[in-house]
Amino acid sequence: MTTVRSVWWAAAIPGHDAPFDTAHLRVYYPARPDGSDRERLSGVMAADPDGAPYPVAIIVSGVNVGQEAYRWLACELAARGIVTVTYDWVGTLFGGLHGITPGVDLDAARPDGYGTRPTTPSLQPVLAALATMTGPVSGLLDPDRVALIGHSAGGTVALQSARFVPQVRAVATYGAHTMVATMLGWPAGTVLPAQADCPVLLIAGTNDGVINGSADRYGEDAQTRADPISRTFAEALPDRDGQNLLVRLDGANHFAIVDPVDHTAARAFLDLPAGGDPAQTRDLLADLLGTFLRTHLAAEPEAGAHLEKLVQHPGIASIQRR
Repeated sequence: MTTVRSVWWAAAIPGHDAPFDTAHLRVYYPARPDGSDRERLSGVMAADPDGAPYPVAIIVSGVNVGQEAYRWLACELAARGIVTVTYDWVGTLFGGLHGITPGVDLDAARPDGYGTRPTTPSLQPVLAALATMTGPVSGLLDPDRVALIGHSAGGTVALQSARFVPQVRAVATYGAHTMVATMLGWPAGTVLPAQADCPVLLIAGTNDGVINGSADRYGEDAQTRADPISRTFAEALPDRDGQNLLVRLDGANHFAIVDPVDHTAARAFLDLPAGGDPAQTRDLLADLLGTFLRTHLAAEPEAGAHLEKLVQHPGIASIQRR
């Protein structure tokens, strides 16, 4: 069984005023305990060099969802040989509020700015910080094999930003779409083309209550609108010979990717109850994400074969390919 450990780091976000200009990172990696005095006294274990250089996955959080909520997933991916990074950036949200944010450049999401630069300013600073890290993973990361995993708004900005980060080889999102708010100057019901030149995996739950709870933001009626994630798959992504996937998980809700759910923050109060066992849903999510990333970051034929078997899982309500 793989031992997974983590270390912390920080990234400065240019163009933002203190104290809202720093993202605090946590980096999860496969470790090799050695029983040394250094290990005993510091609590830091050496990384296992056998899998190096390791591909990297960056988890881009939903609004006001702390990075600890994704620790379970980061550990699962690190155990599969993918060094996984989570981060908390407390910055400016909509309406002048402050909270945990994936970072949204509103001007980059307006009609005259979209497609000219990433809609989140956090990705390149996080990658730059990883390149300067000291400690157990120093020199063991592959800077050219990077994946983005985004939840909710974090998934939206990942889809809107990936091609501006040339190291990104795959994007996976949960509960995310590229529909854009009318307050930014777009017509009601606008779905923006994804900015991703790589395979994309969209995952959605059949019991997502949060997405419809935001319908008015996009000038739509929650009762009559077409599903934004289905529209994103059909309208925002190109055909990629079946490498782009839309997978729906039976009974999963918007916060199925989060454990535990923090009911003091974010918008879990809008969600529908989960059907089935949330732990089993997380197991399936980890398997789907890990296999998708191993397929496209490590080019493992056996990972691709496992992905084909996974789509027959009883927890998957439907799957589409492009």
